Amino acid sequence: MIDVEAITHQILNNCDISDAQHAGLYSTCGLALRLRDLYKWERRLNPWEEKDSSEILDWIDQKEQLWEKLAEAKYADLTIDGRQYDPFDTSKINAALEPHRILYGAGYAYSLKPTFFLAEIENKERTSGYTVYTLGHELARDLLTLPALSQDNRILLRTASARLFLWDQMVYIKKSGRPALQFALQQCGLKEQHPEALRLSLTIILAVQKDNYIHHEIGEMRDSTFHRPIWREIIGTYPHTPVELLTRALKDLLADTNEHGTLRYLTQNRKTAGLGLYAAFLDGLQKELFPELGAAFNAFTQTRNWHIIEEAAAAGYRRARNYADQIIQIFLEGKKKMQLQWARDEIEHCLLGKSKK
Repeated sequence: MIDVEAITHQILNNCDISDAQHAGLYSTCGLALRLRDLYKWERRLNPWEEKDSSEILDWIDQKEQLWEKLAEAKYADLTIDGRQYDPFDTSKINAALEPHRILYGAGYAYSLKPTFFLAEIENKERTSGYTVYTLGHELARDLLTLPALSQDNRILLRTASARLFLWDQMVYIKKSGRPALQFALQQCGLKEQHPEALRLSLTIILAVQKDNYIHHEIGEMRDSTFHRPIWREIIGTYPHTPVELLTRALKDLLADTNEHGTLRYLTQNRKTAGLGLYAAFLDGLQKELFPELGAAFNAFTQTRNWHIIEEAAAAGYRRARNYADQIIQIFLEGKKKMQLQWARDEIEHCLLGKSKK
């Protein structure tokens, strides 16, 4: 038998190194929210449980002291049953771990922050030609609360993280998203929507939202506009810039609006609650890039005409594809000329309206 505790400790060490070296990527508020989630995970608290601020501040102080010691540390290989593995070699690592009902995740998130986790496998099934792992209790994780991801052509649904993520989305939702959330909750059969009712119904709401997570990942893997190699190259060239944010937002929008993605699944299966959650949580740059959805959803609540949503998705896809094609063209031209800064300036000017330097 493998030593799960020792493996967990190794992964946690890499999590701490990543957090130590990349915490500066976040705003003060953004870091505070991520630390709060990490604290709740370490203490095994429910998403809605809050502890005394002095206790949390003491914990943060200890975490920051640890980070200071790891500022120059290198990621360590994982030793499993006497063999060493590169910490990003998820395929080989999971070949060793999956027979023991645990699954490992590793990769690069926003601004190329390395991210790692280890979780227990609750279920494994096939959906639309992909293997979907439903993961339960997380043995190791870092600052990032990712509800779902694709890895090695498989979809990983992180239930524990998804509960935290979904709860925060509902509690901190902007005023503009509240009508859609109210609609979604009503479609879930929830007449009462005060915090206590949401606590009792979180499992029901997550059961709806998990399909949105899964089909977003399917849409992303099936997307033929932003092929992963070129997308990753653009992200790697311009980390922590407006170009990265735009490129990520476009890939997400393409995933949701293409013929294999979230909105196609929702319309084909008449998932009114899932549509409500999608409309409620559409925010930021994605919302700006997809203005058709808001008007279409408002009309849908009155008519239940799914064709309106289909038309909006098609319009959103056309815009996202056009933007993506422009980014790829400008980037490849800049790469050919060895003028990557020019390409960045051109993308920001043409697609984000920023003045050229």
